[in-house]
Amino acid sequence: MIPTLLTATTCFIIAFIAAPPVDIDGIREPVAGSLLYGNNIISGAVVPSSNAIGLHFYPIWEAASLDEWLYNGGP
Repeated sequence: MIPTLLTATTCFIIAFIAAPPVDIDGIREPVAGSLLYGNNIISGAVVPSSNAIGLHFYPIWEAASLDEWLYNGGP
């Protein structure tokens, strides 16, 4: 359980600092939530979590192309 917790914590910290913008709403306007994109500590904690949730619910076979999948939050 400790390695899993360390991995999850590391991923969240990296997302908190440097997650790329993701089109969460599907309106072609990416939402950026990381500290490197100018957000403060409060909004930086919320939006990367939303990006991670969006990524897990957007499998590659749902996208029309690889570019669309990457734009909408693929790894």
